[in-house]
Order: sequence, then structure tokens, then C-alpha cells
Amino acid sequence: MANGGPVEHGYPHLPTVRAAVTALYRRLSYDTIRTFSVSVAPADVAFCDTDDLHLGAQRVARELVRHYRLPDARLIVGFREMEHAAHVELAAGPEYFVELNDRFRTHRRDIGAALAHEVAHVYLHRLDLSFPGTRDNEILTDTTATYLGAGWLLLDAFREDGASSQKLGYLTPEEFGYVLAKRSLVFGEDPSVWFTSAQAYTAYVEGRALARRDEQQPPLTAAGWAGRRRYARDRRHAQDHRPPAARGDVPYSFAPDERGPLRVSFPCPTCHQRIRVPVRGRVRARCGLCRTVLECDT
Repeated sequence: MANGGPVEHGYPHLPTVRAAVTALYRRLSYDTIRTFSVSVAPADVAFCDTDDLHLGAQRVARELVRHYRLPDARLIVGFREMEHAAHVELAAGPEYFVELNDRFRTHRRDIGAALAHEVAHVYLHRLDLSFPGTRDNEILTDTTATYLGAGWLLLDAFREDGASSQKLGYLTPEEFGYVLAKRSLVFGEDPSVWFTSAQAYTAYVEGRALARRDEQQPPLTAAGWAGRRRYARDRRHAQDHRPPAARGDVPYSFAPDERGPLRVSFPCPTCHQRIRVPVRGRVRARCGLCRTVLECDT
């Protein structure tokens, strides 16, 4: 939790975020992810200063448990002084003890954001899905909360001005915006109408631009002129059995196939699983993981 300190911006965790989206699709399946097509509604997690602190926190926790489809999980919420925003004890269940930072006693509208992250921990614990290392596992948790419809609360808790700042979660604001935009492209949902923070909206717009660029990379037909020209040059090198110039800024790679034509592999713009298709002009490919149909010009 950034509380008055500097807030990190940009996309320093982007590879891990993309790996987290792929892991979600692999563990949950396309059909299960489609059941999360509706995000947590603002009214369901609203918390005003006149609400009883503990009863209100329990109410919001129950709503998030319902959203994550954990009917037999019970969260017991308490408050104490601590460095981080919150902590959950991942025991066998069905009861889970969640502690929230004492700061939320007076910043009650952000309790939903803190609980969205902690209930996502419980959800992943039940799935037995994790990444090695605390940092990557927390990024997986933020990505899961956001992609499954509760993480817009975490981005909306981001506020920054010349005198103060606040941010919850391990993703940067722009990375939260990126994952939200990925979700929006899948479900056709516009989360920007729920933001109360102007800074959250700005971060969402920036993340959305990057998410759209994922759909405009060669060999996809939506790629721009410059990308298509670069791709054609790299393809010629590969067809002539010459390795292309080393580039870290291209998502595709070529590989010979002993049984047929040259093949190109590239990440699916929806779930980021790599797809391999033959290099033979116009090709329609379907991602086996997220079922996205891709128009390619290989």
C-alpha cells in the first residue's frame, strides 16, 4: 500500500501479468471464465461513513465471496495497525481471518478494494494456483481479481496529487488499467463509468491503449504498415535460412517445420498463449485456450 509515498508507474510487471492471464485460462477453462462476465457492482460494495464499521466490512466481504463463487467460505474481518493494506490467513477453511489496516477505519470507501485482493487470495488458494515467489504471486492475485471482475475497485482506490497519494495492490495503475481493458475486450464491459478517481480513469485509458496494441501486432491482419513491413523483412530472412536481426520488441518468432512450411509463433492477444501457424499468407487461427478466432497474414 502506497500511503503518501511515491507511486510506481508504467509496466514493470507486464510479463508476469500476461503469464497470470494465461495461467487463469489454463486452470479455470474458457467456460468458467465466462461465468465472470459481470463485474462487482458499485452499489454492492458501497460503504459510507454512517455504516457500522464491522458489520459493513462483513457485508462487503460476503458480497465478494459471492462474486468469487465461494459459497462455503466465511470471512471474519478485523482491523489492526500494520504495514500492508491487509492480510488473510490461508488455512483449510471454511473460515478465513482477514485483517485490514487501521487506516481503513477512516477510509471506508476503500475497504471493498482491500477485500477484493484478499478474497482473490482465498480463491486462488482453493484453486491451488500460485506463482513461485511472493512478488509474482501477489501480481497473480491482483491480475485474478481484476480479470474476474473485482479489481476495478483496486484501481479506483488509486489517488495522487501534489500533496498526497494512495495506491492499493502490487500492480501499477497502468497495469491495472491494462488488465481491466483486457477484460473489457472479452466481455464488452466498460469499467470507466464506475471510477470515482480521475487518476484511475487516466491509468485505465493508458492501459487500454496498450491492450489494443496487442491486437495490432503482426502477423495479425490488424497490424499497421510499419509492423507489416518489419514482419515481411524478418520472414524473408527466415525463409532464406538466415537468422533475423536480434529484436526484443517483436512478439513473433519463426521456426522451420520438417513436415511442412515455415511456421510462425506469436502470443494470442487475448490469453497470451503462444500460437503456431504455417507461413502461407492469409490464415484463420483459433486459440485452443481462450477460443479467440484470429485473422492472420503470415
